[in-house]
This record gives sequence, structure tokens and C-alpha cells, in this order.
Amino acid sequence: MAKHETPLLDQLESGPWPSFVSDMKQEAEARAKNEGNVEYQVAQDNIEDLLGVLELSYNDCTTHWKHGGIVGVFGYGGGVIGRYCDQPEKFPGVAHFHTLRVNQPSGHFYTTDYLKKLCDLWEFRGSGMTNMHGSTGDIIFLGTTTPQLEEIFYEMTHKLDQDLGGSGSNLRTPSDCIGEARCEFACYDTQDLCTHLTMEYQDELHRPAFPYKFKFKFDGCPNCCVASIARADLSFIGTWRDEIQIDQEAVQAYVNGELKPNGGAHAGRDWGPFDIQKEVIDLCPTGCMKYENGKLEINNKECTRCMHCINVMPRALRPGKDKGCSILAGAKAPILDGAQMSSMLVPFIKVNKEDKYAEIKELIENIWDWWMEEGKNRERLGELMKRQGFQKLLEVTGLDPDPRMVQEPRHNPYIFWKEEEVPGGWGRDINEFRKHHQR
Repeated sequence: MAKHETPLLDQLESGPWPSFVSDMKQEAEARAKNEGNVEYQVAQDNIEDLLGVLELSYNDCTTHWKHGGIVGVFGYGGGVIGRYCDQPEKFPGVAHFHTLRVNQPSGHFYTTDYLKKLCDLWEFRGSGMTNMHGSTGDIIFLGTTTPQLEEIFYEMTHKLDQDLGGSGSNLRTPSDCIGEARCEFACYDTQDLCTHLTMEYQDELHRPAFPYKFKFKFDGCPNCCVASIARADLSFIGTWRDEIQIDQEAVQAYVNGELKPNGGAHAGRDWGPFDIQKEVIDLCPTGCMKYENGKLEINNKECTRCMHCINVMPRALRPGKDKGCSILAGAKAPILDGAQMSSMLVPFIKVNKEDKYAEIKELIENIWDWWMEEGKNRERLGELMKRQGFQKLLEVTGLDPDPRMVQEPRHNPYIFWKEEEVPGGWGRDINEFRKHHQR
């Protein structure tokens, strides 16, 4: 018999989709059968109490979790998120219910043996409940007690060769897409760059010293499979600067119905014959394509790399051969200010493994120097950019303005010049400036 009545949670099991409530009950039942078993170091009723406190939160329409102070492991300032229940007498199994962030491997590649070892560790010293993955990318271990933290950390680092991820005002765990390992659209090696920067910036990852969180995310192409453009302070998005590769015979095969569009991914629906005009040409956001006399033409100067045509006809179209990435800055969810997408900072850069990404790291460190000096508490990079202006970001990074950085036409009719930017030193003498202007 269940320890707590959960009528509201029970309703969540009645829908058409698998329910997290069912998973929690299954785990609670397994732990109850093993009561007193040495395979569990954490209280065996913790999932029962977790169900109970969640039911109470639904009843009260408020959370019963609190952040009761800083907990962590020796030498690290991040990686552990302290969680305490404000009803410890009623739910002793979750009086402590700390979360650990585990640094995921690049591209989310695992072996089943590795996952089994992680799960065995968490069954032994935690609740057994995980998220695969959290919104940042980490493997999430949900629920353990304070005395278990050092034990878990020791076993992870010494037996599994595994590190914690980031939390707090630090560099959060860098996250990347599957990249060149499995995707034909990838324009650079996302896994190598992600791994290199993760190892390079260990201090920034584990020892919080920033005004607030900072995220790197690496998308191999503009399909943006890790949504870097919406979630990362610095987004690295694969792109190309030459022409889209076209196989005209394959284009004709799509038109003739010999090849299925979208890689055949129609979710079981019959969409009828493929219409290249309707499904590709008319949907191009810049109108840079045309199909005439059995031939597809692209005005590549107008192409914005939206990937739609390539996704629809992957056998006929490919990214160009001159590949690299764009670097965008300032995306975030709403905290101090509203949500915002990242802004173009570097339209194109070659991703060079040979020099260990020296140019990219110089850019990162210049941005960090500015943000750490000027950023307010809990102010993300995007909010600092909004407060001090994009021109200031260009100054601190040493980048020249580029039309591709412009998001919208300016609406301020005035231009403000610095004295050193005015030809002939007009700024030092307004009368001279007026005379010159009158001439």
C-alpha cells in the first residue's frame, strides 16, 4: 500500500502518453521490495515521500522545496544544487534531496556499460531517479542526501573517470550536437571544439567567479539541434561561405517522384506528389531560388542559410565546401530582462584544430574580461550588451562592424562620434566643424 494518497498525481497517469508518475511509482515499488537491502544507502522511502510532497504542492498550488544553503563537494563551487523540503517532519525521505549535474560526453555518446555503472551508482547512493538530459545538457542525478555527496563524487571521478557539470555563476557545461560523427550537414567538428573548451576552462566551470551563468553551445549547422541561438551566451553555429552544392540529376529525381522529400520522413502521412515550387521555391525566406526548364538555380548572395531547401532535398543539395562557423552572442531566457535571441558577432570563422582554436579563445576571453568587469549581479551577457550597446562589445573584442551584424534599421536619427573618430579633429572645435560643414 502506498505511503501517501496521491489522487491528483494519479490523474496524470490517465493520459495517452507515458507518465513520469508511473516511473516514480515503479521506482518506489522496487525500493520498497528491497527494504533493508545494503544496495541502498539513501532512505528507501524517499520516492514515496517525493510523491507525497509533489501531491501536496499540487494541492497547495505552491512549491514545498527550498534552497537551504550551499552544499557541494570539496574543491568545487558548482555541480551540486542544494534541495531541501520545507516539510521534513512529514516527508523525512526528502528532507534532503540534492541534485547533481554530471558532465555529459560530447555528442551524448555513451556505451550501455557506462550508463549501467552510472545507474548502479545512483541506485546505491541516491534516489535512482535521473533526467537524461537537463536543459543545459548534463545528466541529472535527482535526489540524494548531504553525507552522500563526497562519496558519489569520489566514485564518479576515481572509478568512472567522470566529472561534474556546472551550476551557479560559472561556465555551464558546454553542450554540442552530434556533429560530424553522424550528421552529413555538420560544417565543423562540434565534439572536438566542445571537448577542447570544456577541458580548457575547468576553473571557470567548477569555481564560480562570473556575474551569472555563461553558456557555450555548439550547433554543427543552422538546423540548430541544440538551440544555441536561443539559449547560449555564445552560440557556435556551423555555416559555409561559398555556394550550396547542387546535384541537378537528384533535383529532377525529387521532381519526378523517384526520391522522397525530407528523407522520407512524413510521419506516415501521404502528402501527395512533391511540388518543388510549393514546397521549396515559395518557402525560401529571401526568394533566392528558382526552378526553370528542369534546372534549380540559387542566388547564393541572398541565401540566409535557413537550411529548408537542404532539409527537403538532402540528396540534391548540400552545404558549401568552404565550411566554418558563425559566432553569435547574448541569448538567454528571462531573468533580469526578457528572453532574447543571440546576435551575430562573427559572421564566419574557420574552426582550426591546428592552432587549438586560438582565435576563438581570444574572443571568449576578451568578452569575459568585459563582462566580469562591467556585469551586474545576475546579469547575463545579453543584458550587458543591451545596457551598454553592441558597439561596446565590438570595442572590447576588437571586431570591425559588419552589415551582417545589423538586426534592424536604426531608429535614432543622430550619430554620436568619438573625438578620435572625427576626421581632422573637428570634435575639438565645434566652430571649425560648423565652418567646414558650411563650406
